[in-house]
This record gives sequence, C-alpha cells and structure tokens, in this order.
Amino acid sequence: MILSILLQATTPVVDSIHSAVNSIPVVAKPASISLWDILQKGGLIMIPIGILFVVAIYIFIERYITIRNASASEGNFMNDIQELIESEKIDKAVLLCKKNDLPIARMVEKGIKRIGRPIKEIEESIEIMGKFEVYELEKGLPILAVIAGIAPMFGFLGTILGVIKIFFDISQTSDVSIGVVSSGLYVKMVSSASGLIVGILAYVFYNWLNIKVGKAVNKMERNAMNFIDFLQEPSK
Repeated sequence: MILSILLQATTPVVDSIHSAVNSIPVVAKPASISLWDILQKGGLIMIPIGILFVVAIYIFIERYITIRNASASEGNFMNDIQELIESEKIDKAVLLCKKNDLPIARMVEKGIKRIGRPIKEIEESIEIMGKFEVYELEKGLPILAVIAGIAPMFGFLGTILGVIKIFFDISQTSDVSIGVVSSGLYVKMVSSASGLIVGILAYVFYNWLNIKVGKAVNKMERNAMNFIDFLQEPSK
C-alpha cells in the first residue's frame, strides 16, 4: 500500500524531468574542415601561389646544400698546398686542388698555374675566379627575391577576385545573406593569407641564404689573401 502511494507520488516528478530533458535543444557539432579543403576555397589563384611555394622550397633546399658544401672545412688543404709549393711540386699542388671540390681550391688552382708571373697577375686571376664562385653560390637567390615580392601580389589579386565574386553573386540573386557573402570571402581571405605566407617564407629564405653566402665569401677571401701573402714572402 505504501509502495503504491510512493510510486503515484513520484510519477509526475519523473514525467516533468523527462519533459525538461527532451525540451533542451541539441547543439549541433561544428563541422570540421581540412587544410586541403580550405586551400581549395581559395580558387584558381591558389595554383600560381602553390607553384611559387614549391619553387621557393626547391631553391632553398638546393642552395642550402650547395652553400653548406662550399663552406665545409678545408682541413689541412692550405697547409698542404704551401708545403708542395715550397718543395716546388707544382704539378702535385694542382692535382690536390683538382681533388678538392671547394671554391677556394679552384681559386688557388688558378693562382698556382700562374706562379712565376707577376704577383699582380696571380692576384687578379684568383679574384676573377672568386667572382665566378660567388656567382655560383648566389645562383637562384634572385628568384627567391622575386617570389617574395610577387606572391603577396597574387594574394591581393585573389582578394580582388573574391570581392568581384561577392558582388556578382549579389547582382544575380539580389541576396545579401551570409551564405552568398561567405563564398566570396573564402576566396578573398584564403588567397590573401596564402600569398603572404609564401612571400614571407621566400623573404626569410632569401635573407638567410644571403647571410650564409656572405660567411662563405669571407672565408674564401681570407684563404685567398693568406695564399697571396704566402707567395709574397721573401723566401718565395
């Protein structure tokens, strides 16, 4: 009897709780979007921006490896060259230069081949060879500078195209809803951000590689100067 009374008393409460739970609105889980999907929203302007990105990465990796190899330690190369010249083993000195794939080795080789001529002529031949070596180290860097300049311009072009798309869609549908506007804003924002990112990366790559080239050139000039000083010693 008591159990029956308790069940009758609690039933309305349970029904009220059940109704309250059912009345709570279900919050939809926000849709996720991948990076690839975001990039696709940028439109056709993302193709040249993507090409510029790939070119910038390729040049950076290729130049980094080249400059790193050019900046590698020459070990006892300069000391061995001096010893061979002091022993008048010019042919062996030239052969040693050919075996070392370093800019300073090619510069010194030009100087060794002109031993016996005026020191000014030897110095000029080394200097000319040094300019060729610097040119080889800097090859590709101007392209990075161009990418750093034009990538943001492509992004800005995408911004203009996005705005044009917004007004075109509005003119066709007379609808100024968020759905119409957002489709154009995707093109505008994604292309602008992508162009800026590629431009910033290319700018950083360009300046960082220029610093590395500068260090390599200073090292080459120091070794070349030491070689000229060695040839100018009175005993030579």
